[in-house]
Amino acid sequence: MQDKFLASEYSPSAPDAAGFHIIPVPLEQSVSYGGGTAQGPQALLAASHQLEAWESGFAPGEAGFFTAAPVDCSGPVTDTLDRIETAVAHAIACEAVPVVLGGEHTVTLGALRALARQAEKTGEPFGVVQFDAHADLRPQYEGSPYSHASVMYRAVADLGLPLTQFAVRDFCREEAAIRKQFNVTHYDAYFIARVGLPDQPLPEGFPKNIYITFDVDGFDSSIMPATGTPSPGGINWREAQYILERCVAGRRVVGLDVVELAPIKGLHHADFTAAKLTHLIMGLATMPTTRSSKHEEHRSYLPRSQRAGQACHADGL
Repeated sequence: MQDKFLASEYSPSAPDAAGFHIIPVPLEQSVSYGGGTAQGPQALLAASHQLEAWESGFAPGEAGFFTAAPVDCSGPVTDTLDRIETAVAHAIACEAVPVVLGGEHTVTLGALRALARQAEKTGEPFGVVQFDAHADLRPQYEGSPYSHASVMYRAVADLGLPLTQFAVRDFCREEAAIRKQFNVTHYDAYFIARVGLPDQPLPEGFPKNIYITFDVDGFDSSIMPATGTPSPGGINWREAQYILERCVAGRRVVGLDVVELAPIKGLHHADFTAAKLTHLIMGLATMPTTRSSKHEEHRSYLPRSQRAGQACHADGL
């Protein structure tokens, strides 16, 4: 059962009975420095068996985990993105929260496309909350518009999604201009360290539905060396937890991903940190939100994990 998320604590659920669909995507096509992201999803799944059933007072596994077969990443990257979109659309149809495990950051685009189609149907927009060392706002990189360095540009320019970034510390002048062009809210790593964050860091008017994409290089390289571009000056675990809690408060998590884990043989703590992070975000996704009667009328669209409510939230987050 090493290929099933937290199967050491929970028996795998059927797709239509699970609150979360875990979707491994071992994509490694456009990495531009260190390699190894193709092994990331399997390493994270294996490390998940060392997790406790509780994480910060939440037990998201009580909503049910379904771990899908790894997405086929052979052939052109456009074909892989289509397969990711199909897998995420299946999760949505099952009223589950899609949890994409990368693989390089490009995988996020397939998930966002599926959720954008769903948002068009329901009339409920969503925004993207990004944790990353890099802005990923280049229109193309090394000749590819589907590079891992371009995924957030595709999100804002092609899909028109609102974006808020945290922990960025490596970006170019062109990306700074693109931030202004698309009104990207950002709390870069230096700002977080020197100034801190408001209680509610997401801007006024940001959608109530959010997708969280967490590139593990958003963490400081001292705690996350197992990634293609480990960068100093990142956030630590408690900072990440605090920011996530503040972003999720009063909102609904409609999907998430954890990407860019590149395992280092014999180094267990990075794989475990990525698995623990995934579990934490899933736990936060079970937090109840304040809904209007209009939202209650669309209850059939609410992810099963949130309709079930909090399993065992004890920390008052």
